[in-house]
Amino acid sequence: MSSVRVLVGTRKGAFILTADGKRDEWTIDGPFFGGWEIYHIKGSPADPNRIYASQTSGWFGQVIQRSDDGGKTWEPVSNRFEYDGVPGTHQWYDGTQHPWGFTRVWHLEPSLTDPDTVYAGVEDAALFRSTDGGQSWHELSGLRSDSSGHLWQPGAGGMCLHTILLDPERPGRIFVAISAAGAFRSDDGGETWRPINRGLRSEYIPDPEAEVGHCVHRIALHPSHPQVLFMQKHWDVMRSDDAGESWYEVSGNLPSDFGFPIAVHAHEPETVYVVPIKSDQEHFPPEGKLRVYRSRTGGHQWEPLTNGLPQRDCYVNVLREAMAVDALDPCGIYFGTTGGQVYMSADAGDTWQPIVRDLPAVLSVEVQTLP
Repeated sequence: MSSVRVLVGTRKGAFILTADGKRDEWTIDGPFFGGWEIYHIKGSPADPNRIYASQTSGWFGQVIQRSDDGGKTWEPVSNRFEYDGVPGTHQWYDGTQHPWGFTRVWHLEPSLTDPDTVYAGVEDAALFRSTDGGQSWHELSGLRSDSSGHLWQPGAGGMCLHTILLDPERPGRIFVAISAAGAFRSDDGGETWRPINRGLRSEYIPDPEAEVGHCVHRIALHPSHPQVLFMQKHWDVMRSDDAGESWYEVSGNLPSDFGFPIAVHAHEPETVYVVPIKSDQEHFPPEGKLRVYRSRTGGHQWEPLTNGLPQRDCYVNVLREAMAVDALDPCGIYFGTTGGQVYMSADAGDTWQPIVRDLPAVLSVEVQTLP
C-alpha cells in the first residue's frame, strides 16, 4: 500500500508527517532545524529519499539543507549563490554592480527527472539552478535581463520569486511567478524569458493592464494538462488555456477573490482549490469561517468545503506555499495555517481533520506519495 509524507516548513523548524494509504493515523517527526525559519521544504519526484529545505536565520543567513534518507538525517550543502562566479554580488537592474542584499530562498523546485538538479526562487527576485544536489548555484540571469526586470517592485512580503513550475511534456518550459511583477515563461530551459500577463488587470498600479507589474500570489497546473494554468492573484482568480499567453477571470461566486494558495486535484485537471481571505488588509477568512473552496468546473463555479473546519472565530491565514495534494485515490488535500494547524482531507475536500495542531506558523506544505 502506498504511503504519504507531508513536509511542513514553519517559522521555527521543519516537521515531517507520515501515514499509510488510509491516512487516518499520523506520525509526527521534528522539529528539524528548530528555531530556524524553513521557508520551503520539498521532495524530489525523481528520488523519494531526496528532500531539499530552505533554512533561514537573521544571524546566520541562508542555508540549503539536503536529506538523502527521507528526512531522517540532513546535511547543509550550500549557502553560496553566484552571479558570474562572484558570491554575494549580482548585476543590478540598471547594469551597475551593487552588493547583493540576499534575503532568503522562497521556493525550491526539484527536477522532475534528476534528483541532483533543483531550482531556487529567491528574494530579491531571481532564479537559480543547481545541478550538483544543491552544492553550488548559478543564476539563470536571462529572467531579469529579458523580461523587464527594471520594472519589478516588491509586494508586501518582499520582491520574491515564489513559484516555479516545470512542464512535464516540454522539458525546456519553465513558468515562474514574482511578487510584484507577474508570471513569466521560458521555453529553452531558462536561457530566455518573456512576460505572460496579458489579460491581467491590477487597479493598484499606474497602468492596470501593464505587461509587467502585477502581484501574482501563486500559479498551478495539472501535469496532464500543463497548457492550462490557474492563478491566485492579488485580487482575482485567473485561468489560462494557452500556457499563459492570455488569462481570464474565474473568480465566479467566491466570497472573496483575494487569497494566496491555489492547487489542482491530482486526478481531475478541472478541479481546483483556493482559500479565500477577506482582503489585502485583513488576512483572515471572511466572517471568521475557515472555508476551502472547490471548483469542479475549472473555476467557473465554486462550492465551500467546511466539514471539519472551524466556522466561527477563526482568524488564521493560509500562505501561498501552504497547500498541496497527494496522488492517492481519492485525492488527499492538505493545508497549513499561520495558527500552526495542518488540516487534511482524504476525500478530495468533502471532510477535513487536523493532522496536528499548535505548530509554529506554517509557511509551506508539500506532499510526497510514496510506493
